[in-house]
Amino acid sequence: MTIKGPIDPSRLGMSLIHEHFLVDFIGADKIGTSNWNLDEVTEKVMPYLAEIKKLGVKSVFECTPDFLGRDIALLKILAQKSGLNIVTNTGYYGAVNNKYLPKWAFTYTAEQLADRWIREFEEGIDSSNVRPGFIKTGVDAGKTLSGLHRKLLQAAALTHLKTGLTICSHTGLASAAFEEIEILQSMGVHPQAFVWVHAQGENNKALHTKAARMGTWVSLDGIGWGGFENYADSIDLMKANGVLNRLLISHDAGWYKPGEPNGGDFKGYTNIFKELMPLLKKRGFTETDFEQILVKNPAEAFTVRVRAA
Repeated sequence: MTIKGPIDPSRLGMSLIHEHFLVDFIGADKIGTSNWNLDEVTEKVMPYLAEIKKLGVKSVFECTPDFLGRDIALLKILAQKSGLNIVTNTGYYGAVNNKYLPKWAFTYTAEQLADRWIREFEEGIDSSNVRPGFIKTGVDAGKTLSGLHRKLLQAAALTHLKTGLTICSHTGLASAAFEEIEILQSMGVHPQAFVWVHAQGENNKALHTKAARMGTWVSLDGIGWGGFENYADSIDLMKANGVLNRLLISHDAGWYKPGEPNGGDFKGYTNIFKELMPLLKKRGFTETDFEQILVKNPAEAFTVRVRAA
């Protein structure tokens, strides 16, 4: 489900599954589209989208949630100007001590939250005809998830079962990821519907394979920020363990920041192609492997369909 409407998964092509165009860290109580200028943001972002289009990228999943700078008008402009498939999200982001949650997220039930997210899928976001292509949430990884963050996962599960949208949760550590998987399974959702976002935050790489064998999508998605040898080690191990078909990769890059001069230091989306892929080729990775990771896996992961436990 793209900004412009539904497409066949075969048309998704080479995809970056976790990127950002604009993120405003001001907080849910102060967020608003008046904080930035659409023309200025567009001028800043467009050269980076043109750059990856030349590299063969056809689709970008924009992971900025509501109350962190999700701007449907901006996404429509960028989709039109770039010619890329752009995919946005529904859901709420609980990480960073709940700074980016609207006030009703604290008092609503999981069912009430899910109703809002389902409505965005069925009727469009913010009175537009744009529908979300996945669910984005986030948790703080402690010894155990808070009751509030468990509720966010429960709401995501209910939304998935109604809409078929894949659940992407900002997570990091495996302890939180496996707790999330348990919550989803208890709600009748198969791990195949779950993307373990920021799995590179877990140093025990064997746990990537464990999650993948359960059906979970393991997302190594901070490649915009370096550490290429470590990413190559993780990906190499997943291939050796026969779970390359459950791997997603991306940069978590971009980040026009309102309030900073010219939007701050914007990171591009090319490290996968210019840094990581050459390393993997030296380790014996083939074009077939790259097609699996960057084309086939995103198409399978984000096809809109219910995955019941």
